[in-house]
Amino acid sequence: MQRMLEAGGIKPLTDEIRAADENNPKGYYEYERVKKLKDDDTGWLNLAQGKSVKIISALLEYLPDEFSYRVLFMQRYMDEILASQNKMLVDRGERTDKVSDEQMAQLYEDHLQKVGAWLEKQNNFRVLYVNYNRLLQDPTEPLAQISKFLDKSVKVDEMAKVIDSNLYHQRKSSTETDYN
Repeated sequence: MQRMLEAGGIKPLTDEIRAADENNPKGYYEYERVKKLKDDDTGWLNLAQGKSVKIISALLEYLPDEFSYRVLFMQRYMDEILASQNKMLVDRGERTDKVSDEQMAQLYEDHLQKVGAWLEKQNNFRVLYVNYNRLLQDPTEPLAQISKFLDKSVKVDEMAKVIDSNLYHQRKSSTETDYN
């Protein structure tokens, strides 16, 4: 999504500290200070105005009330999320058997419900849920929704051009529908 937004004309806030690798050969588009939101490190938010910033859902609640936020909340099949996370852990030499996939899926589902309920109560957050799988299948409608949601004249055609289905490694059968 970050790469698509950049192609559409929205500059990402990134420090390029986390280098591209085999799991993400186009880069991670991350800003390291985001990870310190929990520690009240919010001084960088002025730099983020008008830009896109990658923030994991567990850190959204640490964003200060003084700003307004538009959140493109990416959803994906749970099996694909777990497979992707497990592959990254293996590649880093970390164990994948600490928690079963079933337990991790339940923890994540519970987390998503909690975050979703919290977001609904926030007056300074607007949220658009974007399904990753549908976006890859046919980006036309999701990109139109994103453009409208952002209230910007983003270059939708340019955004569509950077979608690279070759990077879609952890695929699930298209007949299954447990989107998250």
